[in-house]
Amino acid sequence: MRFGLDDDREALRSTARDLLAELCPASVVRAAWEQAPDPAVWQALADAGALAMLVPVADGGLGLDETYLVPVVEEAGRAALPHPLTATALVAAPLGVTGRAVTTDLGTTTRPSGSGGVVPAATTGRRAAAGATTGHGSSHGTTADPAATTEHRGSGGIVPAAAFADAILLCSGGELRLYEAGEVDVEPVETVDASRHCGLVTPRAAGRLVTDDPEAVAAAFHRGVLGTAAELLGLSRAMLDLTVAYTQQRRQFGRPIGSFQAVKHHLANARIQIEFAAPAVLYAAYAVAHLQPDASRSVSQAKWQAGTAAAVAGRAALQCHGAIGYTTEHDLHLYLKRSWALARSWGGTDFHADRVAAEIGF
Repeated sequence: MRFGLDDDREALRSTARDLLAELCPASVVRAAWEQAPDPAVWQALADAGALAMLVPVADGGLGLDETYLVPVVEEAGRAALPHPLTATALVAAPLGVTGRAVTTDLGTTTRPSGSGGVVPAATTGRRAAAGATTGHGSSHGTTADPAATTEHRGSGGIVPAAAFADAILLCSGGELRLYEAGEVDVEPVETVDASRHCGLVTPRAAGRLVTDDPEAVAAAFHRGVLGTAAELLGLSRAMLDLTVAYTQQRRQFGRPIGSFQAVKHHLANARIQIEFAAPAVLYAAYAVAHLQPDASRSVSQAKWQAGTAAAVAGRAALQCHGAIGYTTEHDLHLYLKRSWALARSWGGTDFHADRVAAEIGF
């Protein structure tokens, strides 16, 4: 197997990178910490077809598969895009939830989102959030591991982008239900990454049933894990690039600190982890797109390795930046804190490592 991108997929990645570099620089991410993110970049992604890549052509989408979308999601991670791209384009769109920005708490408790009988959110650019509940009377909120959740009675869980999403997908009792923004109460929740605008969601209506098919629910979860792994990979690359640039400019003893062997070792270790994670993410996209029997294991391996790469790259970046890296004035924290949040979304590193071990009989 060739663990790389062909010309078409590379062109999509390059287009996404250019668009996000122009419309979502660090200043836009920083501004999203104080207010809802600028809708201009989201609309640009919708206009470019990024939100509808997994939507069939007959429904107004591009009719592509995950191997085309994942490189775009990776670029969104590199830019620390403060919009729910994974929830909308990867989780909700294949379920027929497009035409809106969707968010879900499936990532915080490892379940997806979607809606039945509506125009797919991806084709019109609405944002969707996704989440999970344990039943109609109680729910479990966000944690690093779906097996260890914090109960919030009468709520749908803590959902990223809940404060501004057009629709919210919740998983309850094995069902995926879609709620319009006006059908839920959202209590803002302070998190490590304020640009995600998480909220504790309490449904006030029954919502619309998207699916109760266990295979569809599982597939939606796998796509969410895959997208989060791709975002973590992009964040790892961003932190490494930022650090390499800094070590070339910062001088001590009359030399750039990047010329010191100890600094080189930190950066080399980060690069190694990234290069190990990249093919795992690409294969997971292939496995999901082509319904391979090892898709479940592959997405867990991708999330595990991408999370490890982000942790190593983040530590190296913080150490090489020194004191300035610990300040909120420096852009590093925008990417570092996003990586911390995503590392614990859609199942933490330990959860996915255990899944891989179980599936190979270890």
